[in-house]
Amino acid sequence: MRNKTTYACQSCGHQTARWLGRCPGCGEWNSLVEEAGVVPQKTARGIAGSGPVPVTEVAAAEEERYSTGLGELNRVLGGGLVPGSLVLVGGDPGIGKSTLLLQAASAMAGSAGRVLYVSGEESVRQIKMRAQRIGALYPDLLLMAETNMAMVEKAIEEVAPMAVVLDSIQTVYHPDVASAPGSVSQVRECTGILLRVAKNKGLPVFVVGHVTKEGTLAGPRVLEHMVDTVLYFEGERHQTYRILRTVKNRFGSTNELGIFEMRGAGLAEVSNPSELFLNQREQPVAGSAVVPSLEGSRPLLVEIQALVCPSGFSVPRRMTSGVDYNRVALIMAVLERRVGLRLSAHEAYVSAVGGVKLDEPAADLAIALAVASSFKEQPLQENLVVLGEVGLTGEIRSVAGMDKRLQEACKLGFKRCLGPPLDKQTAALGIIDYIGVQSLQAAVETAIGR
Repeated sequence: MRNKTTYACQSCGHQTARWLGRCPGCGEWNSLVEEAGVVPQKTARGIAGSGPVPVTEVAAAEEERYSTGLGELNRVLGGGLVPGSLVLVGGDPGIGKSTLLLQAASAMAGSAGRVLYVSGEESVRQIKMRAQRIGALYPDLLLMAETNMAMVEKAIEEVAPMAVVLDSIQTVYHPDVASAPGSVSQVRECTGILLRVAKNKGLPVFVVGHVTKEGTLAGPRVLEHMVDTVLYFEGERHQTYRILRTVKNRFGSTNELGIFEMRGAGLAEVSNPSELFLNQREQPVAGSAVVPSLEGSRPLLVEIQALVCPSGFSVPRRMTSGVDYNRVALIMAVLERRVGLRLSAHEAYVSAVGGVKLDEPAADLAIALAVASSFKEQPLQENLVVLGEVGLTGEIRSVAGMDKRLQEACKLGFKRCLGPPLDKQTAALGIIDYIGVQSLQAAVETAIGR
């Protein structure tokens, strides 16, 4: 019987019987590619189970986790690697995904048991060169260069490793699927095989995924739905620091952050990232404010810098880096309306130092004071951190995790904190000299002056 040909969208996986210029599922143009149907297998295998069981009769057990040997990776995974989990790691080309997973694989091979590292992009000699550079030479670290998913599954059966790394999902193919590697059908089929192997054997599996030029994971969105955890490895290629961010995690928080430094011998963990983001801050200057941000359970002190200058154009230019553009525009409108700063004829440039991205509302007050400081050309008070959410009426709202933020600021040597009024429980801690303000105008007058 002749296989039925369909057209599948390479962005969302939507299938149609004929080619269309625009995908009906996601609206992308020219994303439909012709694919042959999947040849039905003789024996269909699924995840092993014992049938429906009442939730009250399921035996509860302590959550077991494996250490990856990297504390920052353990943090973003929620405390370690859960047996049977499927973890997807994405990032720009050359950012360090393969180096990160090879270091984790070598650490697990040196302490826990056999680890199988499968690469569809490099030969075993090329992987050995990287392993020598980062010191990942362990006999229990098994290397394999293969793109046939059936051969990879067979190797897992024969070797019986305690963990598997596949680099990458876009390079492998299954012979029963008559489409090219990286297509929607191949990615879905190969990921399904890895998911079944992981669940049936209780085997943690790492999968590397390519990203598009927009920065999203390549392939259908079903790939992110099938896996248990999605991690993004971020950073500028001309900088040495890398940030590992959790996007999805069935076994932990999605707000955790891991920070690494790229060195000649591989990735080194950054134990105190606050010092990293403030290492070149010496004397107070106009347009600078420090905010104690909270990423998951980790407090980070980040410097916000702003530059405000008169514009020679009818529409002033506004640019941001590391902070949301629309949020900055909103805060500048509140400054002009509620505080009286005439910013409509001025250009504004706002940046979060160190390449970190801040998207929590606690950074609102720091952005506002940095812009006001640059506009007035007066620095903020020395040894001062600021935090708080700014409302449209100019009020300063409270944020979560005040005790952790204040402890981190005190540890880094800051003497005062400006923010919303504290509750009685946090105020009783007496961690730092705290100044509570109700409005943005009062905050500007306190930190900068009239």
